[in-house]
Amino acid sequence: MKLGFFTMPIHPVDKDWRLSLEEDREAFLLADELGFTEAYVGEHVTDRAENITSCIAFIAWLAAATRQIKLGTGTVNMPNAHPAAIAASIAMLDHMLDGRLIFGISPGGLLSDAEAFGNLGADRNAMFLEAINQVLQIWASEPPYNLQGQFSAPTATAAPADRGHCGGAVLKGCDGSRRTRLGTDLGKLPDAGLGEEPLAEIRRGMRTRRPPCGYGKLARCQERVRRPGRSNGEGLRH
Repeated sequence: MKLGFFTMPIHPVDKDWRLSLEEDREAFLLADELGFTEAYVGEHVTDRAENITSCIAFIAWLAAATRQIKLGTGTVNMPNAHPAAIAASIAMLDHMLDGRLIFGISPGGLLSDAEAFGNLGADRNAMFLEAINQVLQIWASEPPYNLQGQFSAPTATAAPADRGHCGGAVLKGCDGSRRTRLGTDLGKLPDAGLGEEPLAEIRRGMRTRRPPCGYGKLARCQERVRRPGRSNGEGLRH
């Protein structure tokens, strides 16, 4: 049996943010030691209880500290960032993880985030589809870029010589509770491959993820699993 988990994560709003982030990190390090296959982390900018504002930044923090687990963005909310920025950040993160990245994407479901990024009244599903298609086009093509779109139009005459592409899977977030896995590597996806009915390779289905031991039991789990060589060898601080 292969195990994985997803966490938003959620913490009390009056909790020290540094401690919350440290505990979230420890959960992923523990899952790696326990042999979990994959783990996903969410992101929200305006929710005080969900303290991860960038799943890309959080996963980058985990990249060198994990050994075998695949790490997934759960999800990058595509309408809230420029497609060129997403393409560049994910390509770099993919190289940092050396193929252990799963690129999870969605239109985003938190209305306060949409308001903060100025797209509250926009068709965010349409923005999502346009953004991922442009990301795929950037990865699959060579400059100069002149990508036309309703919401953004990435244009450039030059780009880094090695943009790279994601070596893992892509998850398309259909809504806040469901993920759809693309059964192919990004490098094999055609340009503008996602539409209202995404690629034929899509395998639909829901996956339920649970934290390896539950947040309240992390300290007890650590008593069973020691992690020599970790920079934070003493475990969680409470």
